[in-house]
Amino acid sequence: MEKIMLAPLAYGLAVVLSLFVVFIGARFLLVPQAAAAGYGVPARPDGDTAYLTVKGLKDLTFGLLGLALIAFTTADTVAWYMLIVALVPLGDTLIVLRNGGTRAVAFGIHFATAVVVLLNAALLFAL
Repeated sequence: MEKIMLAPLAYGLAVVLSLFVVFIGARFLLVPQAAAAGYGVPARPDGDTAYLTVKGLKDLTFGLLGLALIAFTTADTVAWYMLIVALVPLGDTLIVLRNGGTRAVAFGIHFATAVVVLLNAALLFAL
């Protein structure tokens, strides 16, 4: 009975997280300078467009992959995906700290996101 009640929360959070990553990817593709500033390490106004495009494409792909896994595989598969993909916001935390970003952004956005993704993985493993 508990697993039945846990499933909507676990899958709902996985969908929200995946859609959020799709949004971030699309934002980097459509408004890269603003997206970079929101990330915590502003891009140079005269450059970095190739890297920002790569980041956008990667994030968009990760988000769509998450949605596909949610739709077509098991909870364990999605849980493993979330566990592995949590490395991205953990790495983002270090990138922001090493490149002049604020601790508030590094920990308040990126590290907090990693914690939520890891929590989601735990919920999915519990199903």
